[in-house]
Order: sequence, then C-alpha cells, then structure tokens
Amino acid sequence: MSNPNEAPKSNRVGLTFQDYRGKESTLCTGCGHDAITSHIIRAFFEYGVDPRRVIKLSGIGCSSKTPTYFMARSFGFNAVHGRMPSVATGALLANHHLKAVGISGDGDTASIGMGQFVHALRRNIPMIYIMENNGVYGLTKGQFSATADAGSKLKTGVVNELPAIDCCVLAIELGCGYVARSFAGDPKQLVPLLKGALSHKGMAFLDVLSPCVTFNNHEGSSKSYKHLKDTEELLHEVGFVPFYEPISADYPEGSVQVIELHDGSRLTLGKLEREYNPTDKMEALRRIQEARDRDEFLTGLFYVDTRQPDFTERLNVVDEPLATLAPERTRPARDVLRKIMDGLK
Repeated sequence: MSNPNEAPKSNRVGLTFQDYRGKESTLCTGCGHDAITSHIIRAFFEYGVDPRRVIKLSGIGCSSKTPTYFMARSFGFNAVHGRMPSVATGALLANHHLKAVGISGDGDTASIGMGQFVHALRRNIPMIYIMENNGVYGLTKGQFSATADAGSKLKTGVVNELPAIDCCVLAIELGCGYVARSFAGDPKQLVPLLKGALSHKGMAFLDVLSPCVTFNNHEGSSKSYKHLKDTEELLHEVGFVPFYEPISADYPEGSVQVIELHDGSRLTLGKLEREYNPTDKMEALRRIQEARDRDEFLTGLFYVDTRQPDFTERLNVVDEPLATLAPERTRPARDVLRKIMDGLK
C-alpha cells in the first residue's frame, strides 16, 4: 500500500503521471480506444515529453474524441472528417518544434480521409499517426469500414464481401519510416512501440486494433477481443531503451537487433522464434501478406527507415517557428511584390 504522505513519482521533466491525464472518457465502457488512451499516457510520461510541447490532432469519429482524454495541458484541434493530416501539416510548418500526435479511426483514415493520409505519408510529415482500428463506423451504428475483413459479420448477420484495406502495407509502400501494428489489449507491446514512435524523426504510423464493444465484439467479427487474442501472431518482442536511461540487458547471442534511430536513441528488438530485420521493406510486406493468408493478424514493428528527410527539412524551413517570426521577415517588400505582379502580366 502506498504512503499517502509520499510525493508522487515524477519523470525526467519533473512531471507526475497525473499531469498527462485528460478528462474522463465518455466512450462505451470497455472500448478499446480507452485502453489506447491509457497506453499513450504511460508512454508520454515514461519517455518524459512535456505536454506543453505537444499538439493533439483528430478528425471525426469515436477515435477522434480520444485526445480529450489525455494530456489536458497540450494544444488540441478537432478537424473536419478525414482532414486531420492537413491541419497537422499546417501546424507543424508554423512550429516544427512541437511534438504532434494525430488520432484517427479506420473510417477517418481509410475512407473519407484516404487522400489526406497517403499525402501525409508521401510528404513524411513529422508526427505520430495512430489509427484506432475497429472495422466499423461506431458513430453511425456499426456499418463496415474499409478495414473490415472479408467474411466478417455484423451483429445483424450481414457478411462483408469486400477485401480490407491494409494501411500498414500502404504506409510501407509509400515510404513511411516507422510502421507498426499492435492491439489495444497489449500494453507490453504497444507502450514500447509508442516510445519508439516518439523517438522517430518523420512520420510514425501505428495501426492499433481496437475492438468496438457495442457494434463489433460478437462471434463472427474478426476484430472482437476474442478473435484478436486467438489469432494474433507476434512478430517479435519489443522493448525500448531510451538514450537518457542506463542500458542493461542480458539476451542470448544472436537474439537481438538494435536499430539506431535519428536522435541517437535505440530500439531493441528481442527475437522470439524467427530472425526479423525491420529495415527490410520487402520482408515486411511478405510477412504481413503471409499472416493475412493464414487469417492471422501480425503485430510488432514492421519497418524502420531513418534516412528520409521529413517535410520541414525538404522545404528547408528555418529553425525558428514560422509563427514567431516578425512581419518584416515574412512580408515581401513592395519592390518584390511589384516584380511578381509584373511577371504575371
């Protein structure tokens, strides 16, 4: 039992776990999204991110309500349905010193927001993009979404005849430098993956399977808690060793691969059954497809590539946040504007 007179444990930036909480959730009791929220809180607290340097972004849907439930001290913006990546792009161009976390859903990402999603990947927007994936449209009574697996059933008995869009495959093909999949009910795997995403420079995409207890948690659903637990295949065991903590590990020879990330921190992958190289793009795609053919869902860190410059580097943005620059540095002089207008005649 904890001592009531004992001060709460603080992290490396002097904040307590409570400082990373938000408002009480209004989602359905048992919703996978709430589990993801708790894992986000834990990852940001343990990594030591100052919430005042974080911007939370979302679109429309059950998933897009969740930024309210973590890091109440952070900036936040609830965008139009499917348009969260555009808002993230503008915010990060205005101030690329912010740490951005975008929360989206499978409808918000893979349906109305697909065009926004693929261009955010293509541009390598420096943000953590979390897709809370339940395979249904929860706010409109549980119709199939674009990530619903072919053959899965609704509560009404309707069978989905269309193939699912795999956003992890799409992200790898479009060059995203950090691609992972996890399960809302697996904090041991998801928290280290979130810490790795915090350390990555550029777009980090996480597809998190998150059962909808109201519309998609029944027998016949391929995204129910029971089905996901029964069919999950772990690609590897994931641990994260940040650069500011002492490194102490004892692994059998040949069972670990260390990935050097852009900022010098390291992601340590402990192998269970097979050797897996997350820097091999084609191997990642092959393993995902093999699991899909077996009606299993593969979880873990699929792909890492730290070589690609992010969007602000490609545009050669100055180090100071654009939002803080004085008008005389951003407003073209009168003679410059005149030359531009003369060139348009």
